[in-house]
Amino acid sequence: MQQNLRLCIAQMTSTNQHAGNIAFVEDAVRHAAAQGCDLLALPEAAGMVNRDRDDARRQITEEADDPFINACKRLAAEHGIWIQTGSTPIASGDGRFLNHANLINASGTSVASYDKIHLFDVFLEGRPATGESSRYAPGAEAVLVDTPWGPWGLTICYDLRFPHLYRDFARRDATVMFVPSAFTIPTGEAHWEVLLRARAIENGAFVVAAAQVGNHDDGRQTWGHSLVVDPWGKVMVDMGGTDPGLEVIDLDLGQVRRTRDQIPSLRNQRDYKLRHITGSN
Repeated sequence: MQQNLRLCIAQMTSTNQHAGNIAFVEDAVRHAAAQGCDLLALPEAAGMVNRDRDDARRQITEEADDPFINACKRLAAEHGIWIQTGSTPIASGDGRFLNHANLINASGTSVASYDKIHLFDVFLEGRPATGESSRYAPGAEAVLVDTPWGPWGLTICYDLRFPHLYRDFARRDATVMFVPSAFTIPTGEAHWEVLLRARAIENGAFVVAAAQVGNHDDGRQTWGHSLVVDPWGKVMVDMGGTDPGLEVIDLDLGQVRRTRDQIPSLRNQRDYKLRHITGSN
């Protein structure tokens, strides 16, 4: 396993059309390749942020025809770099979309894909209900993929609140866990960093969380603060909550094993039964 990973993490303000987002990724890939990066990590909805259902439906296709995914494959091959696409909406076949991620290798081949399992159906005080399941179908499979840098776990945004998913990855030796996101302002301010640091600390793994930021074409506002967190829970990169951009960071993947050896919670975990005592008041 390769011990060093040079990562370029992107923070985006994605538009409601594929073309503008592809242009951003073209520049990002050129920058990352010039910096000698092995991987470019993109945020959730990197391909499109568009809550106009009719307009979105006119643009969104099945994976094989998706212009954003195909552009990422082309760019990966041209520049010899891996791309974690964050996610982009594709057609599901039931009239809804899939929130879909790809991991593309340096030859331009998609070596893994993942559809977001946990959909953001929440009810924040003072805000309209957020019903992601009315537009998106849920995925059914968690995805862990072997890479030259060890196994990598693919998740998207709201998955972050389901810690058993990341524990399953860690128990299978995941070195890096991706959480591309488009967090809202109130949930981002309250929960974003603490949840990402918790997932890293609990599992002794790197967490890479590229994020959307700012004011989008469709009126949406996103939190930003793309983060990279090391296995000890230290924030290595925080890109702030204002502007899109790129950051390059070197990950020492040997830190995963060193951290897990110091705090061997994966080995210490025990099976147990839950005893619920009732009627004791």
